[in-house]
Order: sequence, then C-alpha cells, then structure tokens
Amino acid sequence: DQVFLMKPRVSPCVRPLSATHAYRHASQTATDLVHEADFEGPCMKTEVPGPISRVRQASRFISSNVMQVNFFCDYEESRGNYLVDVDGNRMLDVYTQIASIPIGYNHPALTKVMADPKNLGTLVNRPALGMLPPRKLPETLFDSLISVAPKGFSRVQTMACGSCSNENAYKSIFIWYRNKQRGTSKPTPEEERTSLLNQVPGCPDLTLLSFMGGFHGRTLGCLATTHTKAIQKLDVPSFNWPIAPYPKLKYPLDQFERENAQEEARCLEEVEDLIEKWAKMGRPVAGIVIEPIQAEGGDNHASFDFYRKLRGIAKKHGCAFLVDEVQTGGGSTGKFWAHEHWGLDDPADIVSFSKKMLTGGYYYKDHFQAGEPFRIFNTWLGDHTKNIFLAEVIKVIRTENLLEEVKRSGKVMLQGLYDLQAKYPHLLSNARGIGTFCAIDLRDEATRNVLIWKARNKGLVLGGCGTQSIRFRPALVFKERHAHLFLDIFNDAIAELR
Repeated sequence: DQVFLMKPRVSPCVRPLSATHAYRHASQTATDLVHEADFEGPCMKTEVPGPISRVRQASRFISSNVMQVNFFCDYEESRGNYLVDVDGNRMLDVYTQIASIPIGYNHPALTKVMADPKNLGTLVNRPALGMLPPRKLPETLFDSLISVAPKGFSRVQTMACGSCSNENAYKSIFIWYRNKQRGTSKPTPEEERTSLLNQVPGCPDLTLLSFMGGFHGRTLGCLATTHTKAIQKLDVPSFNWPIAPYPKLKYPLDQFERENAQEEARCLEEVEDLIEKWAKMGRPVAGIVIEPIQAEGGDNHASFDFYRKLRGIAKKHGCAFLVDEVQTGGGSTGKFWAHEHWGLDDPADIVSFSKKMLTGGYYYKDHFQAGEPFRIFNTWLGDHTKNIFLAEVIKVIRTENLLEEVKRSGKVMLQGLYDLQAKYPHLLSNARGIGTFCAIDLRDEATRNVLIWKARNKGLVLGGCGTQSIRFRPALVFKERHAHLFLDIFNDAIAELR
C-alpha cells in the first residue's frame, strides 16, 4: 500500500455502527490498516449542503444556474475514497465526480507529478496539440493511451471531453463512409460548393443508428443519439436518425433466460430492419453507436452475446461500429475496457473514452484516418497535462494490481446489494453490475431521490441514473473494507425509508 502522510484539518472521527447492521466493516479491516491515501471513515458535522455551501450557492458569480449544485467541496482536504465539503463533512464517495476519478482524491503519485519541475512547462503552457505539439507528446501518448489501447488499435485522437470525443468520432465515421462510397477521398467541386450551403451532396444525408436509453453527450450531433431525459434535448433542433430498442432484461437473469433471449433477438431484428429501411429511403446508416452498459439511461445491461451479434450485423451491412466507453472504460468492470468481456477478436472500429481516462478521445482503425489536414481539429485537441497524469495512473493501476482489487470489492458490493434487496423487497430490486460498476433500482424516482439525500447526510455520496436507479461508481482504490462500509451506511439509510 502507498504510504500517505497527512494532517487533516477536519477532526478525525469514525461514524459509529449500530448493532443491527448486517455488515461489520470494522471486523473486515482488523488486519488491513489504513496506510494509503485515505481516511478511516466518514465524519459528518452538518447537514449537506451545510451553511457554508448554502452561502456559496447563493453567489451570483459561480453560474447562471446553480440548481444542479449539490454542495461545495474542499478538494485539498479530500483523500482517497473520501470527499470533504466546505463545511468539514467527510463522505465516502461512491460516485466520484460522475465516474471520473480513477485512483481517488489527492493520490500521492499524482501530486508528485504536479510537483515535478520537469513537468512545469507542460503545466504552465497549454499547446495546440494538432499544430504545435510538445517534444514529448509521442512518448507520453505511448506511455499512457497507447499502452492501454484496446485490442486491434494503434491510433488515438485526443479530445477534451466525452461529448467532443463522440462528436468527432461521428465525423470520422461519416468521412470514412463517404470515401468508401466515392472510392476516393478527393471530393468533387460540386461537393465542396454544396457543403458550404449545408446541402447535398457536400453534406450527405447519412445517419447513425443509436439505442433508446443511450447517452453519448450533449453537443448537437451527440444529442441526436442521446435518448435518456427530455431535459437534455428539449428545444434543441436535432438530426432525424434511426433509433433502435435496447433490450429490457428481466431480473434475476438466471430465472428469465428464455424471455431475455427473446427480447434481445427482437431488438437485433429491429436493428437490421432499420438499417435496411433507411437504406431504401436513401439515408444509409453509416455507423452504429452503443455503450457496453447504458449508464445515464439507468445502468441497463445486455448479454455479451447480444453485443457479439450486434457487431456481426454492423459488419454485414458495412456500418462502422462505435463502442462508447466514456463511462465504462478505465477499469471499473474489472477489465480495462468493458467490451473486453465480449470475447471478440474484432469488437469495434472506434472506441471513445473520457472520465476515468482523465482526457477525452477515441481509438480508431487505420481506415478511419482522415486523408486531409483539419478535418478532425480544434485548438487544443485535449490537454497534454492529462496524458502525463494518465501515464502515472496506469502505473499505479498496474503496480497496485487495481483491476483485481475491483473484482474483489465488486463481488462484495454486488452480493451486498443482493442481500439488501432480499431484505427490503418493497423498496429495492434489480441489483446488477460487473466489477464495481453496479446499480440497483428503487420502487420509484421520488424514493430514489430521498435515499440519495439520506445517504449523503450519513456520509455516503451516491448518484442516480435512469428514472429510478442508483449507480455506484467508486474509484479503483475502493477496497473490500470500503465496500463493507458502503453497505453499512447504505443499509442505515434504507432502513429509514417507509
């Protein structure tokens, strides 16, 4: 374990455990002392948000809309799996900035990178990577993104966030598809002229197929493939592109194998029908985009066989296959990439990423490389400092064998969620997950929201998704003892529901 010396400003305290808990966090940690960058447990001083947070929420300088702000954080005092707020409340964070903290808060390996004088120039100057990259960019990319590239990929395009990663991946698909249609990458004068007028043939009437319940970002192109909440799309013009049904599985899976297989077969048949229908309309499907697990849409799962067959359909019809690993990538499922669970030799043409990868971007096959400059371009094309941090994160993952840690703590989490839904069948259902990428459903949205609030005030940070689900997204340093503590607090909060 990494030694971390600290003198926290907040007073050390451990939340007392009631005698009725099914999970004994303390007994699990007797031989596993807290040596890494972490605290011993939550320490609550006020309700959340507390008085200091509420004052800051009222500030007119922070945002034109503060309704989504939960509370203000003291990131300097946060450590490991614990997030500290400005009122001194220390909470076990099982949501981690919407699934984007890979190895916990203030990990010493990353603070060391920040303090290294050799990195000073990179931290002070933000280069336009597409035109004036720093000297060590190739080596840094090799040590970071290329070192963990999915099977079959040797090219990567960096971006700033998940939305712009998918947005530019979509552009790559359309460029590839048009080159394939023309038989050349050189456009005609008519195509060049009409492209400036937003007209065909320069702006072709191509489409992307996406799935109900999918979330791929909030930029205009991505919104056309996002189908989760109306508030994300309302009043914004969108492309008319095909939308396929995503399988709605019944749980427990082993009790509904036949029904679930029929549901997946129905959805796959609909995908093929849509591809053929839109081709006949003169609006061919250039690509299919899908998440390995639909995260924002409610942590919706499909079988690995579903994805294997979907990949086959994409190949059969000449569609690019884009796997959106923005939320699932980076190790939370026990493999670095969730699509690795499918067991395919050629699982994707493009894989997008962000969140736990610290930088955005996408991996792509050679034939998706645009032939001309400035076709995929913006000023920064990401942030080189994030590549440096990612290289260090990958070292920590390998050195501390964190993917195996994820499997162990995930097993504890999922079994605990099964136990809790058996204990509270009137409140909980459909516990599911791979690794620590887990979720559970509440009986309705209102109950879900109350439970998140109650858990937060007991020292547990959670996040919702879909209409009535809670998703769990701990950092990779979340260990078995943290899983037991999480279940302990979660049980307490559930017990107060009616």
